[in-house]
Amino acid sequence: MQTLLPQDCLLCGAFSGRRKLCAGCAADLPYHNQACCPVCALPTLDGKVCGHCLKRAPHFAHTFAAFTYAFPLDRLVQSLKYSHNFAVVSLLADTLATQVNGQPLPDALIPMPLHPNRLRQRGFNQAHEIARHVARNLHLPVLPHAATRVIDTPPQASLPLQERRKNLRGAFACDPSIQGRRVAIVDDVMTSGSTLDALAETLLKAGALEVQCWVIARALQHGF
Repeated sequence: MQTLLPQDCLLCGAFSGRRKLCAGCAADLPYHNQACCPVCALPTLDGKVCGHCLKRAPHFAHTFAAFTYAFPLDRLVQSLKYSHNFAVVSLLADTLATQVNGQPLPDALIPMPLHPNRLRQRGFNQAHEIARHVARNLHLPVLPHAATRVIDTPPQASLPLQERRKNLRGAFACDPSIQGRRVAIVDDVMTSGSTLDALAETLLKAGALEVQCWVIARALQHGF
């Protein structure tokens, strides 16, 4: 019902009719539609696998990103994550679903898990909310308990790359339900990719056939 009623733009507050963003703010979003590495989704000149992924291939096979993590998209992600602005979910998830539609789809989606301590603090898992909406659009199952975070690691953003890798050792556990399945990890932002790579490695060791990464936004930095 809410989408049928007139509403204000989620970014600037201007009247936006029945849309979540006004035309100006929608045009300002940094859509991730440039040529990019099919593995890590970082921009490349020719859309081929980048040198970083050729040198040190991650455990995931493909990455699909709806946006580049930049202004004003970062405000939308943060409003969901820290202000519980659930009106943002459908806007972001619909764009991600459009990005992957037409590609070979996985058997199931796995939201990036939060440690129970972090889940209690935040009250919800934003990756799960995004995954549910994308799955509904694409008629895919979501496996919210297939992966768990068993170590409450400190925030990755403040750590150098080598510390990020060390920080994530043994951080995840996976359920046998993923054996023989092709799965996609769903998350809000891919920064260095270290967390996604660690979960992908755990999923493969547990028997997954292939792991993709589906993210709302890709930050423009190398990692793993």
